Amino acid sequence: MFRRILVPTDFSKYSQKVLECIKEIPGLEDILLLHVIGPFDSISKILDPVARDEEAKAKLAEERTYLERFGLNVEARIEKLTEGEIAGLIQRVADEEHIPLIALGARGKGLVEGILLGNVARTLLRYGNTNLLLMRYALLEGREGPKLGGFCSKPFSRVLCPTDFSEPAAQTVRFIEGIEGVKEVILQHVIFKGETWKEIEASREDAAEKLEAIGGEIRRSGLEFRAFVSVGNPVEEICNLANKEDVSLIAMSSHGMGWLKQLAIGSTTYDVARTAELPLMVVRARPIA
Repeated sequence: MFRRILVPTDFSKYSQKVLECIKEIPGLEDILLLHVIGPFDSISKILDPVARDEEAKAKLAEERTYLERFGLNVEARIEKLTEGEIAGLIQRVADEEHIPLIALGARGKGLVEGILLGNVARTLLRYGNTNLLLMRYALLEGREGPKLGGFCSKPFSRVLCPTDFSEPAAQTVRFIEGIEGVKEVILQHVIFKGETWKEIEASREDAAEKLEAIGGEIRRSGLEFRAFVSVGNPVEEICNLANKEDVSLIAMSSHGMGWLKQLAIGSTTYDVARTAELPLMVVRARPIA
């Protein structure tokens, strides 16, 4: 399904980790490696643009060589930003090249600031229209200080798909079923409102029946299936289950119940992207007529 993907790179440790992980995407053949040079660079680089360009070309060549070792076709491109935001330029390239997936690293868990998205990842998440794979990395403590761990082994093998039973959520489940390499789909519905325990229990039973019905379709496609009904804050419950089940990926629709067409991302998906400790795929939902 993802024969060709776009990978923005700023040559940081997060970008390097993405390169290590994307080679594990099943069926991947072609990568567009993109580096954006902007007017926000240091004064020394602005005063010597030729040196800046040559440095970027050299680093891109290194990353291209690394990926080509795994049999991948790699196009390395440099784009110069004169106005606007980096995320907007990345999205424009994805649109022009008809690329179905953008993969990039999100910032790791800091000791003070908590878990945050970088500016480019956050903007693409909120305003982009291409499927987005946000690679999240564990912060490991070692003798030489903190370093990035990774979640690269078979990233699509065990996928958690939270659902609110909306059509966009159903689109996401069908999308994940069609990805090569998926072995198990874990469905989760979170009940977050109810006046009484009796009402909550009725909602739980109804959700369990709906999940089982969806699971029947998943099993018929040859995949393993499990379902969970949780009660509480949706973002917290999704992140907790993802960690408990040690999933390889969380997959969520860009929208859910109560979709407002003028919004590019639903609040639950955005908050999971901001707080989850595992990789997240955001599947861009198609508008409902």
